[in-house]
Amino acid sequence: MSKDVLTLSGQTCLQSLLKIWFDFDLALSKAPIVKRLEQRRLSHEDYQKLLLNLRQQVIEGSRWITRSASSFNRDYADVRSKVIGHAKDEHKDFLMLESDYVATGGDVSAIQNASKNIGSEALHGFLMYRASQENPVDLIGAMWIIEGLGNKMAGKWAGLIEEQLELPQSATQFMRYHGENDEHHLQELYELVDRVAVDEASIRAIERTAKVVARLYILQLEEVDHVQ
Repeated sequence: MSKDVLTLSGQTCLQSLLKIWFDFDLALSKAPIVKRLEQRRLSHEDYQKLLLNLRQQVIEGSRWITRSASSFNRDYADVRSKVIGHAKDEHKDFLMLESDYVATGGDVSAIQNASKNIGSEALHGFLMYRASQENPVDLIGAMWIIEGLGNKMAGKWAGLIEEQLELPQSATQFMRYHGENDEHHLQELYELVDRVAVDEASIRAIERTAKVVARLYILQLEEVDHVQ
């Protein structure tokens, strides 16, 4: 489904999500590690820290997505099917982060045994809480932020990392994969937005969750520099 053929309520929700994404993009550029990347000041250690911290978030991703799928009742069986398919597509993505980390010279046991940073803990806790509610349609807002990040930023970031650190593409597999494949997931999100954004209450819930996830994702990136 194209975003141009959404229902009126779907279009209203999408317009709001686009505004939230714009604000998120602005805040993202101010996160210290992203600023260093985009100003071409990223160090080898910075990239390793980024991979290590992202892995702790990504490995939990399929957990909250599948939890949300189990929380949809039979009236949302079609939504549940799409969400399950999404979880299936991504439940092993953390392995690419581990491979990237090793390709930079990191020890795989370090990335496997690292703890979540404060932002990752808050993000995961919020998502699991929302996913446990009945018919958590608001999590479409969470997917919008996270999938949008992959679609709009991951490919660009992979190129900047390879250029600055003189790394091969074998060290940026995770970002390259999402830069190339998340467009398909965004198309699925257009369909889900149109399916669940049916009234003002559902639209407001989707917007709120998108805003919370955007803020917590920024916190996760800010905390990258504070993990020992």
